[in-house]
Amino acid sequence: MQDSDVIVIGSGIGGLCTASLLARYGKRVIVCESHTIAGGAAHSFRRRGFEFDSGPSFYCGLGDVQSLNPIKQVLDILSESIQVISYDPLGHYHFPEGSLTVYRDVELYYQQIAKITPQGASEFQQFTERLLGLYEAMKGIPTLALRADWQVVLVLLRRYPLSLVKMLPYLSLVQVAAGDVMDATVQDPWVRRLIDLECFLLSGLKAHGTIAPEIAFMLGERSRAKIDYPVGGSGAIVQALVRGLKRWGGQLRLGCHIEQILVESGKVVGVKSRQGEVFKAPLVISNASIWDTYNQLLHPDDLPASYRKVALETPAVDSFMHLHLGIRATGLENLTGHHVVIHDSSQDITVAGNTCMISIPSVWDATLAPEGHHVLHAYTLEPYAGWERGDGYEGKKRQKAESLYRALERIIPNIRERVVLELIGTPLTHAHYLRRYQGTYGPAIAAGKGMFPSTHTPIQGLYRVGDSTMPGIGVPAVAASGILCANTLVERSKTAELLESLGI
Repeated sequence: MQDSDVIVIGSGIGGLCTASLLARYGKRVIVCESHTIAGGAAHSFRRRGFEFDSGPSFYCGLGDVQSLNPIKQVLDILSESIQVISYDPLGHYHFPEGSLTVYRDVELYYQQIAKITPQGASEFQQFTERLLGLYEAMKGIPTLALRADWQVVLVLLRRYPLSLVKMLPYLSLVQVAAGDVMDATVQDPWVRRLIDLECFLLSGLKAHGTIAPEIAFMLGERSRAKIDYPVGGSGAIVQALVRGLKRWGGQLRLGCHIEQILVESGKVVGVKSRQGEVFKAPLVISNASIWDTYNQLLHPDDLPASYRKVALETPAVDSFMHLHLGIRATGLENLTGHHVVIHDSSQDITVAGNTCMISIPSVWDATLAPEGHHVLHAYTLEPYAGWERGDGYEGKKRQKAESLYRALERIIPNIRERVVLELIGTPLTHAHYLRRYQGTYGPAIAAGKGMFPSTHTPIQGLYRVGDSTMPGIGVPAVAASGILCANTLVERSKTAELLESLGI
């Protein structure tokens, strides 16, 4: 029996941000992580001298002094920092019709699009400028100031009234889909596909499923903030959050698989681990997905039946095929780090295997691979259904990895001859190592088709954070969910003190 103020289940970015902030606020916090390494979907792992990112590899604003990136704001509050390497261009989109270089400078980006479709470039500029106005209004309100309860209204009115005034002309965009803005500004079919791709990379959904503020913030940030990669990979961010958690008195228990959230009379009282340990606390925060929290960690009777049914019916983004490679780097001196390859323009970009994302972070951080080598991560959507371990499993893995190899051949034609280490991950791998329902990265709730479940639950003292609570499948969204949850659990005055210390 161990007592604390707060127990956080899971050490993903959302869980670590929540826990470390609450520790900074003076709460006694214990983070219970099932695996022997922290980080969830953002953890790094090492094989034969190669350091791999398991998930995200694209970041911006990590090195900025006044960053709008929620993860950087949390690190600043914790007095933690990470070393970063900035780069430009951001990456390359490879369509069957040709390749597009993505630059930070929006004018350079327009010029690249104009090489393919001059009229489309003009329309894309109209689309971007409409959304950048919303971004300019939003950026005056730091995520670190926000809460997930009604008191957020008081915070905004008292601290950021001018930003609220700037928002007024853009209120019509706050709840609409980016696709609605696209319909009003873009007719060119190729640029519409480009916008769908940009939205898909951000949220897992195309333009008509992605809310406009999400794409507005992405467009604004990548043109304003430096694009940078953390030295040491995504694991460096996780390590910084863990250091911050411990610096402010929080605990991290690795290899501590929580089996059950303990509820008595509709109120949380603690958690129980697989090893039989009971941790008592009046507040429990689950960084597990909505499906795993309500289906695995709670008894069905703990939740109202209708609420549980609706929650478990939340649609999920498909899982992924992953290819982690260690390759020989000889003759690849001009290699760049980020690529997206679309195989077939006649197929939807969300068709399994059609859109392949590629990251080669060792072009920036040579410490990730042995000398003379590169580390590479490629992934593509793949449904969970139909996968099972058995006689045909290895053959199916190889077959499904072919779309990734073909995508890589657009970048490195002789990639297969260069491979010295190959790891193929399937939706089953994803589900197992990340403890994720069907290996998903989160809900697929389209704009206008429902709201994301909030950090609150019907059970007193139980809260949720992570990709099941905020739009977007990336690090900023889950970090923001952690901020909102932590701030909701303390007085507004405590958050104001932290904001004053950062000068925001």
